[in-house]
Amino acid sequence: MREEMKGLYAALLVPYDEQGRVKEKALKEFALNAIDNEGLDGLYVNGSSGENFLISTAQKKQIFKIVKEAVGDKAQLIAQVGSLDLNEAIELGKYATELGYDAISAVTPFYYPFSFEEIKDYYFELIKETQNDLIIYAIPGLTGVDISMDQFEELFSNERVIGVKYTAPDFFLLERIRKNFPDKLILSGFDEMLVQAAISGVDGAIGSTYNVNGKRAREIFENAQQGNIDKAYELQHETNDIIAPVLEMGLHGSLKEILASRGLESGLPKRPFKPFNEDNRQRLETLIKQYNL
Repeated sequence: MREEMKGLYAALLVPYDEQGRVKEKALKEFALNAIDNEGLDGLYVNGSSGENFLISTAQKKQIFKIVKEAVGDKAQLIAQVGSLDLNEAIELGKYATELGYDAISAVTPFYYPFSFEEIKDYYFELIKETQNDLIIYAIPGLTGVDISMDQFEELFSNERVIGVKYTAPDFFLLERIRKNFPDKLILSGFDEMLVQAAISGVDGAIGSTYNVNGKRAREIFENAQQGNIDKAYELQHETNDIIAPVLEMGLHGSLKEILASRGLESGLPKRPFKPFNEDNRQRLETLIKQYNL
């Protein structure tokens, strides 16, 4: 397992303007906020939190480039390049690798009922073409793709499959992966279940709310690792008291408005997502003040 890839990562938000264009200055501010202000170890770029599946190949490349230029070598960078178009995934993977991203990641192919052999070939082809380490992005709740223990074993047989972003509530499977593959990197993907994942022995986590709540996430993770379970759960309860209303008000819009409240240049979600509903403004401001966001 690549020791340097352990830690906490922001699933980086991306600010868009009214026409759906990337706001470059604001994106740089978002990236640096996660590293400098939230104290995170790295960024997971062009994942679900960046609204990746709503944007063009050119925009994805633009985002990879801006983030790398902003952050440089001060943090670990993972490029999510997964796509239904394998050629696009390869193109993005090569581009991110050339920019100097530490690893690539790819969501399992989705929508169509792909066989496991097709999914495995997709990952192995990405590795062959990019010559970079790869982190599987397992998120069955959105893709409908469940990877079994035996299938993880087949994928992990490729030494360049260094780990998994595990966004699933199956803690039995998580325990089995941890026990059987101690040298692979496991990064938890559910912010609201960080304490359970940390107790289960993950190496770190990737979260959208870490863009604004990274310090508290660090406290949860470290307390759980140190055996301070009551304290870790106390912090998780507090975190989930933040997450629940943020989800109700709209994840992407709410998190971007929290960043705007810090003086960062604001940005909009990508359509068809709606902008932040101003009817929720007082509720959001109360949340920011109550939890020091």
